Amino acid sequence: MMLLFTDTYLRGMAIYAHDKIVPDEKSNVTKKIQVAEMFDSIAGRYDFLNHFLSAGIDKGWRKKGIKELQNINPKIILDVATGTGDLAVTANSILHPEKIVGIDISEGMLELGRKKIKALKLDNTIELVKGDSETINYRDSSFDAITVAFGVRNFENLEKGINEMFRVLKPGGKVSIIECTMPKNFLLKGFYNFYMFTVVPAFGKLFASNGKAYKYLNNSVQAFPDRKNFLNIMNKAGFKNTYYKSLTLGVCCIYCGSK
Repeated sequence: MMLLFTDTYLRGMAIYAHDKIVPDEKSNVTKKIQVAEMFDSIAGRYDFLNHFLSAGIDKGWRKKGIKELQNINPKIILDVATGTGDLAVTANSILHPEKIVGIDISEGMLELGRKKIKALKLDNTIELVKGDSETINYRDSSFDAITVAFGVRNFENLEKGINEMFRVLKPGGKVSIIECTMPKNFLLKGFYNFYMFTVVPAFGKLFASNGKAYKYLNNSVQAFPDRKNFLNIMNKAGFKNTYYKSLTLGVCCIYCGSK
């Protein structure tokens, strides 16, 4: 996919086509508010649908993304767009850090995540707080590692969010970002488009009473600057030694970079 952007800049940062994809094009509120309201509305069925629609493969994606951080043995981790905390729980089981902080703009998702973490007796290690991924409320160089799973597509300003992650990451730290991507194989792309355009919104409407949210999922994947284009955004923010790994025939990628 070609990198799409306009000539519009926000404080020197490019506005990508992805940034303009919103859950409801008829709404007058910002993407950030729309995304928060969307996740609040589907929070109760979010985990189930994630696992159901991916046939459970998303759990393996999370594990692989976390294992990319094993070489730095991080002690303090930030999980951006944490949702219900699935990635934070996975990170704890694999990396055994001292502390994981998860931030998200959806209070509905966070509330479910806190209950999950308390039930797992992980509330002394994992803390979920309401926070804006594009204005992270922590000092420079606060975290040894940063993780994100299926969250950067929801940023209102992608470049600003990546810059913020670089800012709060310690020198020597590493980021691991898991995100949906468009497969490159022509035949697979056709099946993928049918599945994402038709099947996913139908199940979203059936189980979460919100087909529009899962239509937005597909639209945001289609517009996302993936693979080398996303690495270019990471490089621009200052990340070094960036790379990506393609998973499951190219429907998902792990993106990593160091500070």
